[in-house]
Amino acid sequence: PSPSSSTPGAERREKQYRAHRGFGDRRGGVISARTYFYADEAKCDQHMETFLRCIDASSGSSVDGFSAIKLTALGRPQFLLQFSEVLVKWRRFFNQMAAEQGQAGRAALEMKLEAEKLQEALANLGIATKAESQHWFTGENLGVSGTVDLLDWNSLIDSRTKLSKLLLVPNMQTGQLEPLLSRFTEEEDLQMKRMLQRMDTLAKRATEKGVRLMVDAEQSYFQPAISRLTLEMQRRFNRDRAIIFNTYQCYLKEAYDNVTVDVELSRREGWHFGAKLVRGAYMEQERERAAQIGYEDPINPTYEKTNEMYHRCLDYILEEIKHSRKANVMVASHNEDTVKFTLRRMMELGIHPSEKKVCFGQLLGMCDQITFPLGE
Repeated sequence: PSPSSSTPGAERREKQYRAHRGFGDRRGGVISARTYFYADEAKCDQHMETFLRCIDASSGSSVDGFSAIKLTALGRPQFLLQFSEVLVKWRRFFNQMAAEQGQAGRAALEMKLEAEKLQEALANLGIATKAESQHWFTGENLGVSGTVDLLDWNSLIDSRTKLSKLLLVPNMQTGQLEPLLSRFTEEEDLQMKRMLQRMDTLAKRATEKGVRLMVDAEQSYFQPAISRLTLEMQRRFNRDRAIIFNTYQCYLKEAYDNVTVDVELSRREGWHFGAKLVRGAYMEQERERAAQIGYEDPINPTYEKTNEMYHRCLDYILEEIKHSRKANVMVASHNEDTVKFTLRRMMELGIHPSEKKVCFGQLLGMCDQITFPLGE
């Protein structure tokens, strides 16, 4: 729509999260990944039925089977774009305040804002009065320690709170305050609810059938929303065992931050963490889009850097398995070194294959020379 007909602030949307005609059809430049094209809500229901049949089939053919789904098949991708932008702005705002408190360059979870200073900053920016922000932090039992970290901060934007409706965040470029969420129209609200309902239906069926449900990763401009929705499902369905698995693309520069923050959340809340680690399938498309639209390439500069990232993320999860026995990982890789690395680390950490905490995923017929010995 022309700026005049859209919501104020919409034309200042961040480049990465704007719908872009040239990339409307996301099938170009993608290696071995299924891409869905949004037609209408009825089509999403058809996709859900297909996924349900897959879950049933998986349950009938193996114990502890797996099924994989894509969220872009279950709703309008536009919503995922908008929600991703919100999550990214929110996190960036946290990092900006951490930098002002002299904590730039620290690991994601080591940044801790002093609650007092944070409340002053929010008041000075005109985002919330002291009384309001105090209420947020006590209401959530946060800030008991006197500090607020990224997880505490993220919990303020929650499907259950209406906070996001009120919140303003400073735009780094213009220095002006903007609504974090240009209010969703009722239709968008419904689209979000329907997507969540479909996810819910699939998770319930997977739980009943004893099938583990993997939510595939997609393009980086959808990924924050996909991960966040998957995390919400993990909180509900992974109480006793890992049913829902999130996917982490290790070619992304922020992969390690994403893994460590989510593992820490599962620790605090006591549910079973499930992750599938991949290198990533959308590199060509991602780079081209970043270059054309003009934002930072989200992908690691070299293949070596991606390998390093993969092993770093994997090692972190394996350590967590050793420590708590509540984490689960699928190593989705055709890379011989990665497979050998995993087996060596499992032995060193005393993780036995029979525990089923570590699985391997490979495409049928690709690298059989790795798959078959691994099966042995």
